[in-house]
Amino acid sequence: MLQKAFGDSALSKTRAYEWYKQFKNGRTAIDDLSRAGRPSTANTEENVAKAKEIVLKNRRTSLRELASELSIAYGTAQQILVDTLGMRRVAARLVPKDLNFVQKHHRKTVAADLISEARNDPTFMKRIITGDETWVY
Repeated sequence: MLQKAFGDSALSKTRAYEWYKQFKNGRTAIDDLSRAGRPSTANTEENVAKAKEIVLKNRRTSLRELASELSIAYGTAQQILVDTLGMRRVAARLVPKDLNFVQKHHRKTVAADLISEARNDPTFMKRIITGDETWVY
């Protein structure tokens, strides 16, 4: 019934029964409990910085090349690029999902230059040519 009303974002019936049983038995925390297993040692700030540097130097770097250069697993290299750095592969190049740090800095620099140019030259805004989608014959 929950899934009919809320779609895939709702808990399944089985999972709802499991949570109900755990809370009935005295569980008070809603956060995930710690699990057994070894924590990731490859997804560190140092590896993230190195991966960012490698990708910025050569955007055509493959995940296998990146993983072998950093001596980490393929999945960890993928996690660093996709989850941590917010990049994705488009047409065999790694590009950011949104503007990345370099693009944001460049956009900020260009905007500051345009603002200073507009303040220094009173005719600057008059010299900008604008248009729309109409054809001029």
